[in-house]
Amino acid sequence: MNLIFKMLGICITSLFKPRLPLGKTSNLLSLRVLPNDLDLNMHMNDGRYITICDLSRVYLFIRSGLLKVMLGEKWMPVIAEHTMVYRKSLKLFQKFSLGMELTHWDDKGFYMTHTFTAGDRIVAEGTSYDIIRSKQGIIPPAQVMATVNRQRETSG
Repeated sequence: MNLIFKMLGICITSLFKPRLPLGKTSNLLSLRVLPNDLDLNMHMNDGRYITICDLSRVYLFIRSGLLKVMLGEKWMPVIAEHTMVYRKSLKLFQKFSLGMELTHWDDKGFYMTHTFTAGDRIVAEGTSYDIIRSKQGIIPPAQVMATVNRQRETSG
């Protein structure tokens, strides 16, 4: 039951939102700290931030059409690197927002920035380096984006 309700909510919500381009995209999720997000210090666990970053990537995958392409091509997203900087604690039932921006890419993967805010204050910020893999190896970002764009053009 770990994050099942948050994941279901994000999946359902994203289906009713407009498509996002896969290029330099940012998105925003509004969430709340739940009891299963807490650690012994009664604030959101440091590992939970990283897990919630996964939710923002799923949100982008669905809204951009990348999820449909990955399923069809049997591609798999993989986090190659992730770092977080924590500035302030999030407490039980506190509302927060998570913005994610695809900042750039190289010949192997995508670089993303994840920003957690409560009100107008940044409480944590992270960066990730993500790759898309197939059984044959790493799919270059240019090929990923071209495949998503072709799929979007054919499906209208």
